Amino acid sequence: MAHLTLILGGCRSGKSSLALRTAHAAAAEQRIFIATAVAFDAEMQDRIKRHQAERGASWNSIEVPLALPEALAEHGREGRVILVDCLTLWVSNLLLELEDPAAVERRIADLARAVQGSAAPVILVSNEVGLGVVPESKLGRQFRDLAGLANQSMAACAHEVILTVAGIPVVIKPGN
Repeated sequence: MAHLTLILGGCRSGKSSLALRTAHAAAAEQRIFIATAVAFDAEMQDRIKRHQAERGASWNSIEVPLALPEALAEHGREGRVILVDCLTLWVSNLLLELEDPAAVERRIADLARAVQGSAAPVILVSNEVGLGVVPESKLGRQFRDLAGLANQSMAACAHEVILTVAGIPVVIKPGN
């Protein structure tokens, strides 16, 4: 099993920048960026363009809003490093597509198996959404709970877990 790093944090906490630095430090011939975002509006399109510019041309980017376990199975080969940004958007995409929390939970289990089976180091970026207020809507509460479950599942598989707070990485599960 390759090395799994989970980088958690709130919005604009510095988790994506830390993930890029971590990936660049990896000894890899090829860098694969798996994007889970869907550009539903102009603001999200601009956000995606900024992230692409920040990464630069040295990355092979793949857009995978739903089939994340399958993408990891396909691309997780030796000589590569894979950065997934972000797990939370993937959970949101699944919940909106499948409309069944139990089906999303099964996909999270699929993802855990995929990261454990990857020959390439994997860096997963995810939002920590459970520290805020309880969402007002049923869908919001389902999303929060599933995002928490996904984070717990990936943290259990991870060799290293880092929480970013105000741009400062705080190691909560040291890697070997």
